[in-house]
Amino acid sequence: MDGQGGTIGSRFEPASLGVNRRGRQDLPVFFRLSSWELGLIIFAVIAVATLAGFATGRYLREHSAALREPFGVLQAALLGVVGLILAFGLTLAVGRYEDRRAATVTEANAIGTTYLRAQLIAEPARSRSLDLLRRYTTLAVQISGEVPNSPGMRRTTAAQGVLQRRLWRLAGQSISTAPIASAPRLYVDSLNTTIDDQAARLSALNNRVPGAVLGLEVIGAAVALALLALHISILGRGLVPMTAAAALVSVLLLVTFDLDRPTRGLIKVPSTPLVSVRASMSLPPAASP
Repeated sequence: MDGQGGTIGSRFEPASLGVNRRGRQDLPVFFRLSSWELGLIIFAVIAVATLAGFATGRYLREHSAALREPFGVLQAALLGVVGLILAFGLTLAVGRYEDRRAATVTEANAIGTTYLRAQLIAEPARSRSLDLLRRYTTLAVQISGEVPNSPGMRRTTAAQGVLQRRLWRLAGQSISTAPIASAPRLYVDSLNTTIDDQAARLSALNNRVPGAVLGLEVIGAAVALALLALHISILGRGLVPMTAAAALVSVLLLVTFDLDRPTRGLIKVPSTPLVSVRASMSLPPAASP
């Protein structure tokens, strides 16, 4: 039914939403945690690594003359590598965040176009389609606040699938009634695009940074900060630069993780385009058949 040769119903199989055959959610380990749990784990790992490095440095301070240079070179090199890893992870997270924003705008535009073209088809399909599109857009806005792969999102997307099939059936009836008219064909084309864009938006919401990359960032940052604390402790410096570095790296990790949590973190994908389209549907139709 769509331009890619798929069917409407096939898009709402459990596997397409990250659910395995046993009905369990296949979520990355970091995504299963709440934002508070994730923040506490990151701060705990960074704090333990930093304190361990500082304590080890104090123990080895009596050998500082022999250890100062090799540890300084090692921690400098490792900090450079970890900086690249953190930048790579942040780039991946930002890219996926921008893809989700773009997918939301694209779907909102497609729904708006479909709603306008639905006003040009003949009754009774016109009134029924407009009502279904209002309900469909309300569900699209609702998805913006739901956790990907959650039971709530699966119910919402299933409800959207039902509305899609009803809209498609009405579109077929509209074409059968006026097989030569251009308005029904344009409406079918925009409705097909709306269905495709909804699938693309759901895919973007479920497209996250691989857990291995996020885990590597946390481990690499912890090791680098431990060596930095070790080096600072051997030199007999204060806790201020070490604490500042640990806080900066922790915030950077939290931002990376938060960008990869489209509806659970502080940085959310805005639903403004969909909300605007739904608000426009409250006005009387601008066109009549």
